[in-house]
Amino acid sequence: MNHRPTLEDFKKKILNNPKSKQLYDELEPEYQLLSELLAARDAAGLTQAEVAERMGTNKSNISRLENNLLKLSPTFATIKKYAAAVNCHVEIHLVRDR
Repeated sequence: MNHRPTLEDFKKKILNNPKSKQLYDELEPEYQLLSELLAARDAAGLTQAEVAERMGTNKSNISRLENNLLKLSPTFATIKKYAAAVNCHVEIHLVRDR
């Protein structure tokens, strides 16, 4: 019986390539932000439509933000509005490289 590869199997294989690993690591802050946005909306118990209403926009814009964050590069103002809509605020910390 063949083992069907999982996403984790694929990720492990791709990250064995040093160039792929470097590109993956460079995108970590964006993925972390996306994870924070989704977790905050979930914790607030809100739908995309409810966040959109609170932000004064439409659901498709919230969907686009959550599904295409890496391509969109939203403004800081947009991130602050999203945070406020999910009962949060934004904190930014610069961390010195090791």
